[in-house]
Amino acid sequence: MTGTAAQRFVTVATVGEIPDGGVKVARLDDREIAIFHVAGRYYAMDDVCTHDGGPLAEGVLEDHVIECPRHGARFDVRTGVVLAMPATAPVPIYSVRIEGDAVQVAWS
Repeated sequence: MTGTAAQRFVTVATVGEIPDGGVKVARLDDREIAIFHVAGRYYAMDDVCTHDGGPLAEGVLEDHVIECPRHGARFDVRTGVVLAMPATAPVPIYSVRIEGDAVQVAWS
């Protein structure tokens, strides 16, 4: 997601709520957003596989890679880039910041 003047940050979790190596799904407007906690950092992306709409948060997370539970497409949670087919399109990602103990996602 690119920055815009209308962009705001929305709290989706608290620090410590998502264990390292874990994920939480938050609903923002009409979208499900997966928030991953990997090696002390947080990443956010649409919770939808670009291959067939599978729920990425239900997949296996290894290091910075999430595997879709339906057909095995793999994505880098830091960039949304496809790492393994059958998906060919990246997953949209969102900026994340920590404010106090709040994990916040950029949202417009």
